[in-house]
Amino acid sequence: MTSFNTRLVQSAHLRQEMKINPRLYQAMELLYMPLLDLQQHLKQELAENPFLEMTEGDVQEEVQLDEEGKEERTEEIDWEEILLDGFDAGGRRQQYEHREYFEPTPLEVPDLQDHLLEQLRFLDLSERERRLGEEIIGNVDDDGSLSCALEEVFSSLNMLLEEIRQVALDRLEGVDDAEEREAEKAELETLFHPYDLEEAEAMLEKIQGFDPPGVAARDLRESLLIQLRQKGMEGSLAAALVEEHFADLASHRWNEIAKVRGISPGEVQDAADQIAKLDPKPGLRHSSDPERYIIPDLIVEKIDGDYMVFANDTNLPRLRLSRAYREVVREKGKFAGESKDFISSKLNSANWMIQAIEQRRQTMLKVTGFIVDRQRAFFEKGVQHLRPLTLREVAEHIEMHESTVSRVTNEKYVQTPRGVFPLKYFFSSGLSTSSGEDISARGVKDKIRNLVGHENPKRPLTDQAIVNLLKAEGVNIARRTVAKYRDQLGILPARMRKRV
Repeated sequence: MTSFNTRLVQSAHLRQEMKINPRLYQAMELLYMPLLDLQQHLKQELAENPFLEMTEGDVQEEVQLDEEGKEERTEEIDWEEILLDGFDAGGRRQQYEHREYFEPTPLEVPDLQDHLLEQLRFLDLSERERRLGEEIIGNVDDDGSLSCALEEVFSSLNMLLEEIRQVALDRLEGVDDAEEREAEKAELETLFHPYDLEEAEAMLEKIQGFDPPGVAARDLRESLLIQLRQKGMEGSLAAALVEEHFADLASHRWNEIAKVRGISPGEVQDAADQIAKLDPKPGLRHSSDPERYIIPDLIVEKIDGDYMVFANDTNLPRLRLSRAYREVVREKGKFAGESKDFISSKLNSANWMIQAIEQRRQTMLKVTGFIVDRQRAFFEKGVQHLRPLTLREVAEHIEMHESTVSRVTNEKYVQTPRGVFPLKYFFSSGLSTSSGEDISARGVKDKIRNLVGHENPKRPLTDQAIVNLLKAEGVNIARRTVAKYRDQLGILPARMRKRV
């Protein structure tokens, strides 16, 4: 039998490996941050690093100090004494100690369920009815529809009630008075009696009468019927189409519906137009998603015929090395141990942060400058003249890595004479043209949207007809590509766009 000899062995060998400096990670994060996030990050850095200070108002402060004289100067913090004494400044501690930074938290916005529960409280209900109503509302999803079968709602509630009832009955076993025990048992049976489908249907009907119209419906068809009923159109042709011809209605089969009902296709289409004005997802108007405010990171302006790019960083804190600490650093020989390490660490961090912010600014200006030069025709003539552009092309031009360009353009917005756009808007694949120039996919989509918008509604353009029209303009495109772009634009096929 072979024996194994286990032992520790030391050996030396050379190998190459690349490790990313933690500060490089932080630099990449700074590139990735949108303007609002960067503002918060710099405020936190100002709070944590005493070597950093804002430059705003410095001139005014210096003038004020000169006028107020020595008396005001004595109130300044003696940073040299603080550092030499191990950061113990007695009564002045609150002016320089580290304070934890808390990210601002937005106020909670009432969502759909809060809106429905508030309406439920205004109804004159028993405790038993209120409990069932809350259970049904708890199963209404964000778009306003009931997320499960009604049987599942009251069945799960019945299981919970049975558990509570059983616990209460077990406690009654300790009651000595038999008459009192039986009375409380009878009360428990009444209070925790299982719900049935009839009760659930009655409560659901009450909730379906709440605002917004069409809420708590079990499917789209029921939601549309509720909305029509609340509009006083319960006996209308539109209601009949939803109730009896919903599949044909969804497929725009006007002629088939007209034959069955003995009316003209035009009447069917008029009723369908009324239905199209209803809200298929009524709950979304009470969405709890907070509003997003866009502040552009860059600004493009046309000056004397040229498009100029500016960084929109007026609201960013302007950082510089603190004057008080620069004076302390001149006396480095007085410090040792932790004080020296603290000064070295914070000073290096402050210098690096100032350089990183400026590098971020210059990189963003380089990327946007190239985009503006490449897409000049877009700024002059509109989206149909947007040229194809990739991250690699930009990266090669500014001599940086493609991932760096991706970080720079992530969630960054630019304000232009044609509106505010995300930087990613200017990147898209291209299609060839007969003239030899390429056109961006976004420009082709806009052409398709315009063609459909100006078509004859009684003879809508098929995908092949759109292909032929684009080829006449010099754009080489396949029919399946037109169909894909049409779907992405939310445009229905020609058969479903046809008006009778």
